[in-house]
Amino acid sequence: MLNKFTKHDIATASAVFFHAIGLIGLLFFDKGFFIRATPFNLLLSFALLIWTQEEKNKQFLFFLFICFATGFFVEVIGVNTGMLFGNYTYGNVLGFKIQQVPLLIGVNWFIIIYCCGISIHTLLMKLISRMAADTGKPPYSLKALSVIVDGATLAVFFDWLMEPVAIRLGYWSWAGPIPFFNYLCWLAVSGLLLAIFHFIKFDKQNKFAVNLLLIQLMFFLVLRTFLN
Repeated sequence: MLNKFTKHDIATASAVFFHAIGLIGLLFFDKGFFIRATPFNLLLSFALLIWTQEEKNKQFLFFLFICFATGFFVEVIGVNTGMLFGNYTYGNVLGFKIQQVPLLIGVNWFIIIYCCGISIHTLLMKLISRMAADTGKPPYSLKALSVIVDGATLAVFFDWLMEPVAIRLGYWSWAGPIPFFNYLCWLAVSGLLLAIFHFIKFDKQNKFAVNLLLIQLMFFLVLRTFLN
């Protein structure tokens, strides 16, 4: 029976199951247990993305490392100086910290950038194919700009959607209202990482990454709306 399902199907079903359990638990049961399970859910999502990535060549591993290292480094600067993002601190939910920043934040940066990049890339390839069929000239010149700008905008939207939920769950906290500067920094860092994503050569066809982004967007949208 399982042979009828692809790894993308299995990964998507797993992500839906665990996000649904987390959603129900956070809304209707003891929040503490499900908040403490956040690192597990984050690592599971990361593992499923790696599993469903068909071509794990050196370029892909380099991109993974760059996302992790850059994401972690900018957060260290932000938390310790306030020069990036604003004045904020991390709680203990996300686990072990170095320089007051959880190591899992690097994983989270990879998940967001990779999923946004894959999603925009997938959409663009479909649009390019249709335009090429109509005009005979695929508009590849627009692809790089769209992946970077649209992908970074999508990443900023994801952060905007997630912020109030993350604060309520104790992932991190701000000294005051969430500053607009936070989103400008997200746009800049995401744009840089998505430029690297676009120009590095590796297989960028991963249906699960698109599905995971949609699952997480729905997860945070519901929590943002209904979580007390």
